[in-house]
Amino acid sequence: MDPDTFRGDVGVEGPEVYWRRRVAVLTGALVVVAVVAWACTSASGGSGSDARGRRDGAVPKGGPAGVTATPSPAVTATPPAKAAAPPPPSATPAPTRVRRPGDPCERADLVLSLHGESEVYTGKGAPMFMLTLVNTGRVDCAVDVGPRAMEVRITSGDDRVWSTADCLSGERRQVRRLRRGVPHLRTIRWDRHRSAPDCDASRPKARAGTYVAQARLGVLRSPKVVFHLRRA
Repeated sequence: MDPDTFRGDVGVEGPEVYWRRRVAVLTGALVVVAVVAWACTSASGGSGSDARGRRDGAVPKGGPAGVTATPSPAVTATPPAKAAAPPPPSATPAPTRVRRPGDPCERADLVLSLHGESEVYTGKGAPMFMLTLVNTGRVDCAVDVGPRAMEVRITSGDDRVWSTADCLSGERRQVRRLRRGVPHLRTIRWDRHRSAPDCDASRPKARAGTYVAQARLGVLRSPKVVFHLRRA
């Protein structure tokens, strides 16, 4: 290049114009370099921040875009319903048996009583008792009123002194048909001597003292009758 070229340019435009153009070009180049450097720095910084976030396991606040966290509903354990117990079978009342005249007497229909002739017996006086049995049922009924079945027993404390059921022989059943409200009567006389079921020949005389008489028919019991024996 001819060294006089620049000189010719400078001479034509003047030195001031020439340097003004050179500064403008240099300034534009520096601006371009700065913009490119700034763009590279921003790109590298953003990617580094994202990488660190992924390495540290950090989740951006609010979670991923478009995803909303929904709390899981609480699960309550419900016990299984108990099976209802089957209703108890309805009790069918037993048919009431129709009672006919002459059927055996019901225990609840019988009233047993015993009455003494006196409270005190002196000397050789023998105690006397009236035994009664009454049917209170709706119809006539049959019952054994023999001396074994319907017994009168005399005691003194725990001592069994005498009984109408002692020392009996043969068939002693006496079945009677009782009408409603009509008492069956029997008179009982005690000879003031002891007795025993084994029918012992020796029957000593009872001592003076206090005694108790009571009638029995199965599980039925009459009221007790208290009396006294005196020597004179």
